[in-house]
Amino acid sequence: MDKIFLSALSVECIVGIWEWERRVKQTVVIDIEMAADIRKAATSDRIEDTIDYKKVAKRLIAFVGESQFQLVERLTEEIAKVVITEFGVQWVRVHLNKRGAIRGARDVGIEIERRATDYA
Repeated sequence: MDKIFLSALSVECIVGIWEWERRVKQTVVIDIEMAADIRKAATSDRIEDTIDYKKVAKRLIAFVGESQFQLVERLTEEIAKVVITEFGVQWVRVHLNKRGAIRGARDVGIEIERRATDYA
């Protein structure tokens, strides 16, 4: 299986359960791996024959930036759903990091894997 990935996509958003978190945008950092068969694009050299990671990044920046979920679990699930349903990806791994969420810990986050059949 070939994979296309985006690494360390930083987005400001409202996410959290505490009142102050509902007023202040926080940075989440997203890493995504997407299953892709890149053989056609490798032969044709055409962006139309692969997953356009720039389009994926722009869509996620807009989606996450406008979102206001309470839990990072929900935000991570919705990111996976967007990637699969809007970009025709058969499998995705999403790692979401909410830096600084816990005092004394650099990173806190979620990592999930989903398949297209999860959203059928």
